[in-house]
Amino acid sequence: MGEDPARRSIGARRNPDSAEAILEAAEAVLVEAGYAGFSIEAVARRARAGKPTIYRWWPSKAALLLEVYKRQKRVAVPDTGNLEDDLVGFLQNLFSHWRDTSSGSVFRSLVAEAQSDEAAAVALTGYADGRRSHTARIIERAKARGEVAADIDAALVADLVASYAWKHLLTNRLDEDEAVIRATVRYVISGISRN
Repeated sequence: MGEDPARRSIGARRNPDSAEAILEAAEAVLVEAGYAGFSIEAVARRARAGKPTIYRWWPSKAALLLEVYKRQKRVAVPDTGNLEDDLVGFLQNLFSHWRDTSSGSVFRSLVAEAQSDEAAAVALTGYADGRRSHTARIIERAKARGEVAADIDAALVADLVASYAWKHLLTNRLDEDEAVIRATVRYVISGISRN
């Protein structure tokens, strides 16, 4: 019986075909068993991969689930030329994703698990750091347009926006009215606007 060369291990570096099979298996296990029934063992069986391979590439169940989440996440970040509209659109799109997709459900579960599981907390912290820089780019664009004072820390503003979003996620208030989101964004903007 010959070995499938496309799926042969290449050590610590990810074999793209094997990684894809594992991610597809993880998505399928989530659909079939839900978050509560998700396990690395089930993913390994379905992907025909070894658990050590999965753990070498994703150090925890949470890390694998976060990659599944990122892979499925589709949140448009508007570039309207206006900071208020960009932030309102971004928050509306984010809330809609968290509220209306299975990926959003996975993320809510990961956030909950991170409260009592150190591996989940570490994975979520790494993810949040990356998202912080991504959201900060919205502020940097506004700086470049002259809407925001040059000395504003874009990452700190991104944290303020994220704290508003995460509060809504954690309290399951993802159907916030646009007028409330817009008012919140205006309060943030008033503190960073160029006078």
